[in-house]
Amino acid sequence: MYLQVSVQAEDFDLGAELQQLKAATPQAGALVNFVGLVRELAADGQLSEMVIEHYPGMTEKALHQIAQTASQRWPLLGVRMIHRVGTLSGQAQIVLVATTSLHRQAAFEACAFMMDYLKTEAPFWKKEIGDFGQHWVEARASDEQAKQQWKLPK
Repeated sequence: MYLQVSVQAEDFDLGAELQQLKAATPQAGALVNFVGLVRELAADGQLSEMVIEHYPGMTEKALHQIAQTASQRWPLLGVRMIHRVGTLSGQAQIVLVATTSLHRQAAFEACAFMMDYLKTEAPFWKKEIGDFGQHWVEARASDEQAKQQWKLPK
């Protein structure tokens, strides 16, 4: 299986990333992707920028583990994950999760699974800055609930 994970400050070219994943998995019948963006509106006002911090080494390891878990659960051919760090302005790309598989259902489900786990398990910290001042974003119960849908019955 093709697997590439990056944590980086620089922006990514979505088309180029998807083309690289497609070229690395020519037997794929499905390519699914999700791109997360910096919202311009926060819960408490206009957002001017977001600062994203991470724990180098540990963050990459967590992303690899999430991708490995997905590949054990679904018949994936490839995974490309990128998460940006640093100071990002409104509408900037934050995250890319892309999957390839023989069929669409596996690619869709694995992509959703990885985003739900990335939101709750990867060590990233986000600070929102805007007309309201600045504050660190707290974990949301809705993210944890989304992750729970993927738990296997015992």
